Amino acid sequence: MKQVIRKGLKEIVVDDVPDPVPAAHHVLVRPHYSLISSGTETASIHSEGVLKEVADNPSHLRKVWEVMKQAGPVRTVSEVRAKFSEYAVLGYSGAGTVVAKHPSVKDLEVGARVAYGGEGTGHAETILVGRNLAARVPERLSFEHASFATLGSIAMNAVRTSGVGLGETVAVIGLGLVGQLVAQLARLQGAVVVATDLRAERVRLASELGADYGVEPGGASAAEVLASVTEGRGADCVFIAAAAKSAAPCRLALDLARERGRIVVVGAVEMSFSWHEMYMKEIQLFMSRAYGPGSYDAAYERQGIDYPVSYVRWTENRNMEEFLRLADAERLRLEPLITHRFALDEAPRAYETIMDASSESLAVLLRYPAADDADDGAQETSFAPRRRVETTAAKASKTGELGFALVGAGNIARWAHVPAIRKAAGARLRAVYSASGARGKSYAIRFGADYCTSDYAEVLRDPSIDVVLIASRNQQHARQALDALEAGKHVFVEKPMALTVEECRALVAAVRETGRQLTVGFNRRFAPFYRELKNNLARRTGAAVINCRVNSPGISGSYWMADPAIGGAILGEAVHFIDLMYWLLDSEPVEVAAYSLPTGKQNPIGENNVAATFRFADGSIASLTYSTVGSKTSAGERVEAFADGVGLATEDFKRLAVKKSLKSERTRWWGEKGYDAQLASFVAAAREGRDPDVTVRDGARATLGCLALVESARTGRACEINLKEVMNAE
Repeated sequence: MKQVIRKGLKEIVVDDVPDPVPAAHHVLVRPHYSLISSGTETASIHSEGVLKEVADNPSHLRKVWEVMKQAGPVRTVSEVRAKFSEYAVLGYSGAGTVVAKHPSVKDLEVGARVAYGGEGTGHAETILVGRNLAARVPERLSFEHASFATLGSIAMNAVRTSGVGLGETVAVIGLGLVGQLVAQLARLQGAVVVATDLRAERVRLASELGADYGVEPGGASAAEVLASVTEGRGADCVFIAAAAKSAAPCRLALDLARERGRIVVVGAVEMSFSWHEMYMKEIQLFMSRAYGPGSYDAAYERQGIDYPVSYVRWTENRNMEEFLRLADAERLRLEPLITHRFALDEAPRAYETIMDASSESLAVLLRYPAADDADDGAQETSFAPRRRVETTAAKASKTGELGFALVGAGNIARWAHVPAIRKAAGARLRAVYSASGARGKSYAIRFGADYCTSDYAEVLRDPSIDVVLIASRNQQHARQALDALEAGKHVFVEKPMALTVEECRALVAAVRETGRQLTVGFNRRFAPFYRELKNNLARRTGAAVINCRVNSPGISGSYWMADPAIGGAILGEAVHFIDLMYWLLDSEPVEVAAYSLPTGKQNPIGENNVAATFRFADGSIASLTYSTVGSKTSAGERVEAFADGVGLATEDFKRLAVKKSLKSERTRWWGEKGYDAQLASFVAAAREGRDPDVTVRDGARATLGCLALVESARTGRACEINLKEVMNAE
């Protein structure tokens, strides 16, 4: 399919990417029209170049420096350079016809006319959208007008947030698309509307569409007009619908609001108000977030869990439906807002038009082939998605060369795994699988893969793929690994290998039955300083004591890895340290006792913050303290080991201290985490037909250890770790 993409910082292209696959609680839509949001979308197009962007946002330099301290200059420079060519999806508002759906969607049929929204849906010939972000379009309403639904629901949520009622006077600052819609909706609420903008033509348009008073630049000021209209009181409510990097709109809003008035911020502006004036007027300040309740809630937007109408009357979806009803009843005037129409292939011209102030653009629509087919009387009775797109001319494999497929185009893949594949002798990246066609193609082009695909089955049936490298989200690892093994592929799966005992059993059985190899991304075994720790411990004659302290403040809030329902930080990250302790000691963990912070609180999430003590078969003991509530300035991980007159410590892959009769310390500028060494070792093992250094047994042990840790923290009792339960044949 064709999709509009921002390439690098500012170039707009229309490229071929794989069609999406229906996901749970989602539908596929063939748009007829989509609406370019001139405010939100153009904010991500850095037309003035990188130097201006950095000058306006100096925090970018700090981020680069922080990354460089962790990853080193070579990989950091590589990632910064990639920003100038990688793909990003634009757009989130359109309307079309449902052409496919996941079986979990019960109340929307193929062929239904819908408007859609949602971050990342984009401008494309096929759109994957969550059920709760697809709203039915009335039969008489055109797709052109229905494509306003997302922007309309943003305006509607702002008006609802304001509480504007009959007879109140409101001021609307900023008459872009959202501001124009706010003005119309406020009038429907019975308000007297005073509209102002720096562009005279937009003020005149607002007046034509029903605003009671329009304040153009160069004439009477907005304050003067409001004073006349309200007998000196000022506005009951002021909407800031402008997009500005200065605080001027906020200062104007404060001037226009009456005592005990309200200010509603719906635009992206610099938030700066005089405390004294806010205090003396006793102003109420409101932020209007996106389309309404449900915005940014993954359970609502992705999992299809609606809010009961008796508790939440106006959700995102219900706001969209109400906007469409008003448009269908001709209570809103949308046609005058449309200034330009372009075919999908002309999208670069459409964005040039929006970026050109002299074009006087407002609502710019993209027209799709589905609209042309409908005009010709064609019926959308079939849907033939194209889920594989070639990116290079496929090369024949060299003798013994392993063809890799990357599953999951995330950060760990581009920072660690794909560079490691490219360095490993006898390995070649052939395919990239990603649910996002644009992201998958961006990775495939950058790293030289033969093709990208949005269909995992495409990878599994490709005979040129020998190894599937799984770097998707944790809850997908076991299923994807099992499917790959059964398809006759070797598997390199990023930790965790599995999240349940049953998944561990299934993978152990699959490795035995298929004869394929599975390894887990336990890279610490291959990091130089951890290897030295192990070499020093190998000389011990008695039991040892190990202490692991981990600080991961990034795994918190709404970040998906913080969710205990899909493993949280313990099954998602602490598995590294269960494996590390076993590997350092060469002894099986047999029991764990653990405590966590109080659970049942959203943030910090108690289940992710634990202190645990492990007992090993050889009598050694080890402690693991895992925290997500610390500071980012604290070290990420510190591991200490004590045995037979030796003390060892390493920190963040950069520092190593060995304390015997003499003390030695070593440091590195940049941490070496072992990703390259592990991948090279796995490739060599697979080509030679031997077991990898990290096996399915190691993956199962780490998962079982974490499950026991979580259970101990929940019950307050020590829990046994029984690996034989899973390995059963041993």
